[in-house]
Amino acid sequence: MSRALLSVSDKRGLVEFARELVKLGWEIVSTGGTAEALRREQVPVIGIEDVTGFPEMMDGRVKTLHPKVHGGLLARRDNPNDIAAMKQHGITPIDLVAVNLYPFRETVAKPDTTFAQAIEQIDIGGPSMLRSAAKNHASVIVVVDPDDYASVITRLKDGGVAPNERRALAAKVFAHTSAYDSAILGYLSRSQEALPPTVSLVLQRQQALRYGENPHQRAALYVTDEPGVRNLQQLHGKELSFNNLLDVDAAVMAVAPWQSRGGGGGKNARVACVIIKHTTPCGIALGRNAADAFNRALATDRTSAFGSVIAFNTVVDRAAAEAMRELFVEVVVAPRVDADALAVFQEKKNLRVVELPRPSTEPTLDYKRVRGGFLVQDRFDFSAVADESKWQVATTRRPTDAQWNDLRFAWAAVGSVKSNAIVLARDEAAIGIGAGQMSRVDSSFLAIHKARQQGHDPQGAVLASDAFFPFRDGVDEAAGAGVAAIIQPGGSVRDAEVIAAADEHDLAMILTGMRQFRH
Repeated sequence: MSRALLSVSDKRGLVEFARELVKLGWEIVSTGGTAEALRREQVPVIGIEDVTGFPEMMDGRVKTLHPKVHGGLLARRDNPNDIAAMKQHGITPIDLVAVNLYPFRETVAKPDTTFAQAIEQIDIGGPSMLRSAAKNHASVIVVVDPDDYASVITRLKDGGVAPNERRALAAKVFAHTSAYDSAILGYLSRSQEALPPTVSLVLQRQQALRYGENPHQRAALYVTDEPGVRNLQQLHGKELSFNNLLDVDAAVMAVAPWQSRGGGGGKNARVACVIIKHTTPCGIALGRNAADAFNRALATDRTSAFGSVIAFNTVVDRAAAEAMRELFVEVVVAPRVDADALAVFQEKKNLRVVELPRPSTEPTLDYKRVRGGFLVQDRFDFSAVADESKWQVATTRRPTDAQWNDLRFAWAAVGSVKSNAIVLARDEAAIGIGAGQMSRVDSSFLAIHKARQQGHDPQGAVLASDAFFPFRDGVDEAAGAGVAAIIQPGGSVRDAEVIAAADEHDLAMILTGMRQFRH
């Protein structure tokens, strides 16, 4: 009789799987809570203690770490010495293992989890059984994912699991245990003082893509176990491309400063819309509702908005969808899209519509790929640069209340623009954006040029710069266009010269003390 060992934390599909094995003539060995769950459903089970001759002990810490378990898993069926050892020591071979692990990642994701509670969720026996079975997958079928139960049963009914399928199941095991160990390493390496000496990245392919940045490049979307793009739900439209996904990520980041954790309301939450081209905004604004925010963002630069990705930090309703009807858009992304809005979007078969809620927790580290390695940094958090207690008015003139409001908006907006970044704003909407220039004065010139090109008058507007002005020329450029107030980090060796230029032009200037550079 074939023997299966079942020991699972995630009990999805467990009872049905075990029943099908019993129908096929298998005997079931099980542990602890898994055995109890099967017995409640009248599935015949042999307790692990009846196999090992030892009771489960130490609150379940020790139950499967025994030669009668691992001998049954590791014995090579075509090796006479292994077969003889099993007979000598009364070891019964185990032909199938279905194991998944303690919910370590889910436990440590909870903010009130104690260190002791986290440690108890480090599975020892589970990974050991999985690795033993996966090593010997030529003889042992190993299942770590409940979604594979049905296909395994189908194969057994059809005569057996083929060698290539066994190997694929084994590979899945090592991917799973590697990710599990990575999560433990990440937790134990947490430190406020320094980045960890070792970082382990495990990526799971979630979606094959037609191509990469260019048609001759292969591409796929790989995800970590952190909340984020893995939670994206596409509601309509053709397949998302490599470049679409880059723009979606940039767009969600751009509206985040005005959105509370989890995508809900909050005292600082405001309705925001951003229009993204090539991972940088060409329009961004706040509004009374989604439709108003979109119309105000579109007004920033109607020309560049063609073929864009548009993101909201709020629910998209029918009115917002109607407002977008005449514009060619690649992707619309929001925490939620109403059914009425989706019906409007579905009139355009190629428009991609996705929901991507902002996660309640953000990843702590950010990675940039370089040849042969990664650059790792703390993930950017706007709240770190939004602390107004650190801001100072550096000029004789102080901003008016209305200018203060626009300066706050512009400072939140400029962090999503590629450096050198300049944002001109009025009434909580961008009216001109200068991005990606090799000098800051050129970005100032471009923002002013774009504003005038779209029919906006820079006179009386405010300006935000993501990093300091290295020379006074950027301030002179802004003043010549009628800009009334500037917000920037400061920190240049020529700060005194830059502030003096602002005073000469009777501008108000705020120094935040922290920059928002995006290289």
